[in-house]
Amino acid sequence: ALGAISEDSGILGKSLIFVGLAEGIALYGLIISFMILGKLG
Repeated sequence: ALGAISEDSGILGKSLIFVGLAEGIALYGLIISFMILGKLG
């Protein structure tokens, strides 16, 4: 994403959306894993 921004600054908005989606998915994964560990323990 950073390489695309350095080539064309007009892609900044779209790339930020994709980075945000990836971060959100990772965050949901962490939350769900903690919930599963809490139920097992």
